[in-house]
Amino acid sequence: MGSHQDSTRDDSPDHLPTPATGAGREGLDALLAGPGRAVVALDFDGTLAPIVADPGRARAHPEAVPALAALAPKVAAIAVITGRPAEVAVHHGGFADVPGLDHLVVLGHYGAERWDAATGTLTTPAPHPGVATVRAELPGLLERSGAGEGAWIEEKGHAVAVHTRRAPDPQAAFDSLRAPLTDLASRNGLIVEPGRMVLELRPPGMDKGAALREYVRELDAASVLYAGDDLGDLPAFTAVDTLRTEGTPGLLVCSGSDEVPDLRERADLVVAGPEGVVRLLRALATHLA
Repeated sequence: MGSHQDSTRDDSPDHLPTPATGAGREGLDALLAGPGRAVVALDFDGTLAPIVADPGRARAHPEAVPALAALAPKVAAIAVITGRPAEVAVHHGGFADVPGLDHLVVLGHYGAERWDAATGTLTTPAPHPGVATVRAELPGLLERSGAGEGAWIEEKGHAVAVHTRRAPDPQAAFDSLRAPLTDLASRNGLIVEPGRMVLELRPPGMDKGAALREYVRELDAASVLYAGDDLGDLPAFTAVDTLRTEGTPGLLVCSGSDEVPDLRERADLVVAGPEGVVRLLRALATHLA
Protein backbone atom coordinates (compact mmCIF):
# COMPACT_ATOMS: atom_id res chain seq x y z
CA MET A 1 0.00 0.00 0.00
CA GLY A 2 1.14 3.55 -0.64
CA SER A 3 1.05 6.61 1.54
CA HIS A 4 -2.24 8.48 1.87
CA GLN A 5 -0.56 11.69 2.92
CA ASP A 6 1.24 14.36 0.97
CA SER A 7 4.87 13.85 1.93
CA THR A 8 6.03 17.26 0.72
CA ARG A 9 3.37 19.60 2.09
CA ASP A 10 5.10 20.84 5.27
CA ASP A 11 8.73 20.60 4.20
CA SER A 12 11.23 22.97 2.64
CA PRO A 13 11.28 23.21 -1.17
CA ASP A 14 14.49 21.16 -1.33
CA HIS A 15 13.28 18.38 0.97
CA LEU A 16 13.23 14.98 -0.73
CA PRO A 17 10.32 12.96 0.70
CA THR A 18 10.70 9.35 1.77
CA PRO A 19 8.47 6.85 -0.09
CA ALA A 20 6.09 4.86 2.12
CA THR A 21 7.05 1.47 0.66
CA GLY A 22 10.24 -0.54 0.52
CA ALA A 23 9.98 -0.90 -3.26
CA GLY A 24 9.54 2.85 -3.58
CA ARG A 25 12.57 3.55 -1.40
CA GLU A 26 14.61 1.13 -3.48
CA GLY A 27 13.47 2.90 -6.63
CA LEU A 28 14.40 6.33 -5.30
CA ASP A 29 17.78 5.09 -4.06
CA ALA A 30 18.54 3.60 -7.49
CA LEU A 31 17.60 6.86 -9.21
CA LEU A 32 19.84 8.89 -6.89
CA ALA A 33 22.73 6.43 -7.19
CA GLY A 34 22.65 6.24 -11.00
CA PRO A 35 20.76 9.22 -12.45
CA GLY A 36 22.47 8.88 -15.81
CA ARG A 37 20.47 5.70 -16.42
CA ALA A 38 17.20 6.88 -14.86
CA VAL A 39 13.99 7.70 -16.71
CA VAL A 40 11.59 10.18 -15.10
CA ALA A 41 8.16 9.82 -16.70
CA LEU A 42 5.12 11.95 -16.00
CA ASP A 43 1.52 12.32 -17.06
CA PHE A 44 0.48 15.83 -18.17
CA ASP A 45 -3.08 16.72 -17.09
CA GLY A 46 -3.43 16.59 -13.31
CA THR A 47 0.28 15.88 -12.86
CA LEU A 48 2.20 18.68 -14.57
CA ALA A 49 -0.91 20.77 -15.26
CA PRO A 50 -3.85 21.44 -12.92
CA ILE A 51 -7.18 19.92 -13.97
CA VAL A 52 -9.50 22.54 -15.45
CA ALA A 53 -13.08 22.38 -16.75
CA ASP A 54 -11.93 23.05 -20.33
CA PRO A 55 -8.89 20.91 -21.28
CA GLY A 56 -8.13 23.41 -24.03
CA ARG A 57 -7.20 25.88 -21.30
CA ALA A 58 -4.94 23.50 -19.39
CA ARG A 59 -1.40 24.76 -18.96
CA ALA A 60 1.58 23.36 -17.09
CA HIS A 61 2.15 24.63 -13.57
CA PRO A 62 4.19 27.86 -13.80
CA GLU A 63 7.19 26.21 -12.14
CA ALA A 64 6.98 22.91 -14.03
CA VAL A 65 9.21 23.79 -16.98
CA PRO A 66 11.99 25.33 -14.83
CA ALA A 67 11.90 22.24 -12.59
CA LEU A 68 12.05 19.91 -15.59
CA ALA A 69 14.89 21.92 -17.14
CA ALA A 70 16.85 21.71 -13.88
CA LEU A 71 16.39 17.94 -13.64
CA ALA A 72 16.61 16.85 -17.30
CA PRO A 73 20.40 17.22 -17.76
CA LYS A 74 20.99 15.05 -14.67
CA VAL A 75 18.99 11.98 -15.80
CA ALA A 76 18.92 9.79 -18.89
CA ALA A 77 15.61 11.29 -20.03
CA ILE A 78 12.33 12.83 -19.02
CA ALA A 79 9.23 11.53 -20.78
CA VAL A 80 5.82 13.19 -20.70
CA ILE A 81 3.31 10.42 -21.47
CA THR A 82 -0.16 11.67 -22.31
CA GLY A 83 -3.35 10.78 -24.13
CA ARG A 84 -3.28 14.19 -25.78
CA PRO A 85 -1.75 14.76 -29.21
CA ALA A 86 1.96 15.30 -28.68
CA GLU A 87 1.95 18.76 -30.29
CA VAL A 88 -0.90 19.89 -28.02
CA ALA A 89 0.99 18.75 -24.91
CA VAL A 90 4.13 20.52 -26.16
CA HIS A 91 2.18 23.74 -26.68
CA HIS A 92 0.24 23.57 -23.41
CA GLY A 93 3.34 22.54 -21.51
CA GLY A 94 5.60 25.20 -23.01
CA PHE A 95 8.27 22.56 -23.73
CA ALA A 96 9.59 23.83 -27.07
CA ASP A 97 12.92 25.66 -27.32
CA VAL A 98 13.68 25.50 -23.59
CA PRO A 99 17.39 25.41 -22.65
CA GLY A 100 18.17 22.29 -20.64
CA LEU A 101 15.24 20.25 -21.97
CA ASP A 102 17.14 18.38 -24.70
CA HIS A 103 16.59 15.14 -22.78
CA LEU A 104 12.79 15.47 -22.89
CA VAL A 105 10.38 13.56 -25.09
CA VAL A 106 6.60 13.79 -25.29
CA LEU A 107 4.88 10.48 -26.00
CA GLY A 108 1.45 11.59 -27.18
CA HIS A 109 -1.64 9.49 -27.84
CA TYR A 110 -0.32 6.94 -25.33
CA GLY A 111 2.93 6.55 -27.23
CA ALA A 112 1.53 6.49 -30.76
CA GLU A 113 3.12 9.91 -31.34
CA ARG A 114 6.56 11.10 -30.27
CA TRP A 115 8.04 14.58 -30.08
CA ASP A 116 11.74 15.00 -29.28
CA ALA A 117 12.87 18.25 -27.70
CA ALA A 118 16.42 17.79 -28.99
CA THR A 119 15.32 17.95 -32.62
CA GLY A 120 11.80 19.36 -32.45
CA THR A 121 10.63 16.51 -34.66
CA LEU A 122 7.25 14.78 -34.41
CA THR A 123 6.54 11.24 -35.56
CA THR A 124 2.94 10.08 -35.85
CA PRO A 125 1.12 7.10 -37.44
CA ALA A 126 -2.02 7.08 -39.56
CA PRO A 127 -5.22 7.26 -37.46
CA HIS A 128 -7.37 4.19 -36.78
CA PRO A 129 -10.32 4.18 -39.25
CA GLY A 130 -12.83 3.62 -36.46
CA VAL A 131 -12.04 7.00 -34.95
CA ALA A 132 -13.50 8.85 -37.95
CA THR A 133 -16.75 6.86 -37.74
CA VAL A 134 -17.08 7.45 -34.00
CA ARG A 135 -16.33 11.14 -34.48
CA ALA A 136 -19.21 11.41 -36.96
CA GLU A 137 -21.71 9.50 -34.81
CA LEU A 138 -20.96 11.03 -31.41
CA PRO A 139 -22.91 14.32 -31.75
CA GLY A 140 -26.11 12.45 -32.62
CA LEU A 141 -25.60 9.96 -29.80
CA LEU A 142 -25.19 12.75 -27.26
CA GLU A 143 -28.22 14.61 -28.61
CA ARG A 144 -30.41 11.50 -28.36
CA SER A 145 -29.13 10.71 -24.89
CA GLY A 146 -30.80 12.56 -22.05
CA ALA A 147 -27.51 12.25 -20.21
CA GLY A 148 -25.76 14.27 -22.88
CA GLU A 149 -26.77 17.69 -21.54
CA GLY A 150 -23.63 19.60 -20.67
CA ALA A 151 -21.39 16.87 -22.09
CA TRP A 152 -19.00 17.92 -24.82
CA ILE A 153 -16.59 16.32 -27.26
CA GLU A 154 -12.83 16.81 -27.31
CA GLU A 155 -11.10 16.07 -30.61
CA LYS A 156 -7.80 14.25 -30.01
CA GLY A 157 -6.75 13.20 -33.50
CA HIS A 158 -6.14 9.50 -32.86
CA ALA A 159 -8.95 9.41 -30.29
CA VAL A 160 -12.14 11.23 -29.24
CA ALA A 161 -13.16 12.06 -25.68
CA VAL A 162 -16.50 12.96 -24.08
CA HIS A 163 -16.29 15.17 -20.98
CA THR A 164 -19.07 15.42 -18.40
CA ARG A 165 -17.49 17.83 -15.90
CA ARG A 166 -19.72 20.69 -17.16
CA ALA A 167 -22.97 18.67 -16.90
CA PRO A 168 -25.51 19.56 -14.15
CA ASP A 169 -24.69 16.21 -12.49
CA PRO A 170 -21.26 15.21 -13.86
CA GLN A 171 -21.16 11.76 -12.25
CA ALA A 172 -24.69 10.84 -13.36
CA ALA A 173 -23.91 11.91 -16.93
CA PHE A 174 -20.66 9.95 -16.84
CA ASP A 175 -22.41 6.81 -15.59
CA SER A 176 -25.29 7.08 -18.09
CA LEU A 177 -23.00 7.60 -21.09
CA ARG A 178 -20.56 4.83 -20.31
CA ALA A 179 -22.64 1.95 -21.75
CA PRO A 180 -23.70 3.62 -25.05
CA LEU A 181 -20.20 4.94 -25.63
CA THR A 182 -18.73 1.51 -24.94
CA ASP A 183 -21.14 0.02 -27.48
CA LEU A 184 -20.25 2.67 -30.06
CA ALA A 185 -16.55 2.07 -29.50
CA SER A 186 -16.75 -1.72 -29.73
CA ARG A 187 -18.74 -1.54 -33.00
CA ASN A 188 -15.84 0.42 -34.50
CA GLY A 189 -12.92 -1.54 -33.14
CA LEU A 190 -12.15 0.91 -30.34
CA ILE A 191 -12.17 0.78 -26.55
CA VAL A 192 -13.41 3.21 -23.90
CA GLU A 193 -10.89 4.52 -21.36
CA PRO A 194 -12.61 6.13 -18.34
CA GLY A 195 -10.99 9.01 -16.48
CA ARG A 196 -11.93 11.87 -14.17
CA MET A 197 -15.33 12.84 -15.66
CA VAL A 198 -14.15 11.87 -19.14
CA LEU A 199 -14.68 8.84 -21.39
CA GLU A 200 -12.14 8.45 -24.15
CA LEU A 201 -12.76 6.31 -27.23
CA ARG A 202 -9.46 5.13 -28.70
CA PRO A 203 -7.80 2.20 -30.47
CA PRO A 204 -6.85 -0.85 -28.36
CA GLY A 205 -3.23 -1.49 -27.56
CA MET A 206 -2.54 2.17 -26.84
CA ASP A 207 -1.85 2.81 -23.17
CA LYS A 208 0.70 4.55 -20.99
CA GLY A 209 2.05 1.27 -19.69
CA ALA A 210 3.02 0.03 -23.14
CA ALA A 211 4.55 3.43 -23.97
CA LEU A 212 6.55 3.48 -20.74
CA ARG A 213 7.83 -0.09 -21.06
CA GLU A 214 8.97 0.49 -24.63
CA TYR A 215 10.76 3.73 -23.77
CA VAL A 216 12.49 2.31 -20.67
CA ARG A 217 13.75 -0.62 -22.71
CA GLU A 218 14.79 1.63 -25.60
CA LEU A 219 17.08 3.54 -23.21
CA ASP A 220 18.11 0.43 -21.26
CA ALA A 221 17.20 2.39 -18.13
CA ALA A 222 18.38 1.13 -14.75
CA SER A 223 15.59 2.86 -12.79
CA VAL A 224 12.30 4.62 -13.47
CA LEU A 225 10.02 7.11 -11.75
CA TYR A 226 6.43 7.49 -12.94
CA ALA A 227 3.99 10.15 -11.72
CA GLY A 228 0.29 10.26 -12.62
CA ASP A 229 -3.13 11.19 -11.28
CA ASP A 230 -5.87 9.28 -13.10
CA LEU A 231 -7.20 5.85 -14.08
CA GLY A 232 -5.34 6.10 -17.38
CA ASP A 233 -2.11 6.04 -15.38
CA LEU A 234 -2.83 2.64 -13.84
CA PRO A 235 -1.29 0.76 -16.82
CA ALA A 236 1.93 2.75 -16.28
CA PHE A 237 1.86 1.83 -12.59
CA THR A 238 1.48 -1.82 -13.61
CA ALA A 239 4.38 -1.44 -16.05
CA VAL A 240 6.61 -0.16 -13.24
CA ASP A 241 5.53 -3.08 -11.04
CA THR A 242 6.48 -5.46 -13.87
CA LEU A 243 9.83 -3.75 -14.40
CA ARG A 244 10.52 -4.15 -10.68
CA THR A 245 9.98 -7.91 -10.90
CA GLU A 246 12.42 -7.94 -13.82
CA GLY A 247 15.09 -6.18 -11.78
CA THR A 248 14.57 -2.50 -12.67
CA PRO A 249 13.81 -0.47 -9.52
CA GLY A 250 10.97 2.03 -9.78
CA LEU A 251 9.15 4.73 -7.85
CA LEU A 252 5.39 5.29 -8.24
CA VAL A 253 4.12 8.80 -7.48
CA CYS A 254 0.48 9.83 -7.23
CA SER A 255 -0.32 13.46 -7.97
CA GLY A 256 -2.92 13.41 -5.20
CA SER A 257 -6.59 13.26 -6.03
CA ASP A 258 -9.39 11.89 -3.88
CA GLU A 259 -11.26 11.17 -7.14
CA VAL A 260 -8.93 8.22 -7.93
CA PRO A 261 -8.36 6.23 -4.72
CA ASP A 262 -7.04 3.22 -6.66
CA LEU A 263 -4.01 5.22 -7.76
CA ARG A 264 -3.34 6.57 -4.28
CA GLU A 265 -3.47 3.05 -2.84
CA ARG A 266 -0.88 1.76 -5.31
CA ALA A 267 1.52 4.71 -5.08
CA ASP A 268 4.78 4.64 -3.13
CA LEU A 269 4.53 8.39 -2.65
CA VAL A 270 1.57 10.80 -2.74
CA VAL A 271 2.16 14.49 -3.38
CA ALA A 272 -0.22 17.46 -3.45
CA GLY A 273 -1.11 17.65 -7.13
CA PRO A 274 1.00 19.46 -9.75
CA GLU A 275 2.49 21.75 -7.11
CA GLY A 276 3.69 18.71 -5.18
CA VAL A 277 5.07 17.15 -8.37
CA VAL A 278 7.01 20.33 -9.11
CA ARG A 279 8.45 20.34 -5.60
CA LEU A 280 9.51 16.72 -6.01
CA LEU A 281 11.22 17.47 -9.35
CA ARG A 282 13.05 20.44 -7.82
CA ALA A 283 14.14 18.37 -4.83
CA LEU A 284 15.50 15.64 -7.12
CA ALA A 285 17.43 18.20 -9.16
CA THR A 286 18.89 19.70 -5.97
CA HIS A 287 19.97 16.33 -4.59
CA LEU A 288 21.53 15.30 -7.90
CA ALA A 289 23.48 18.56 -8.08
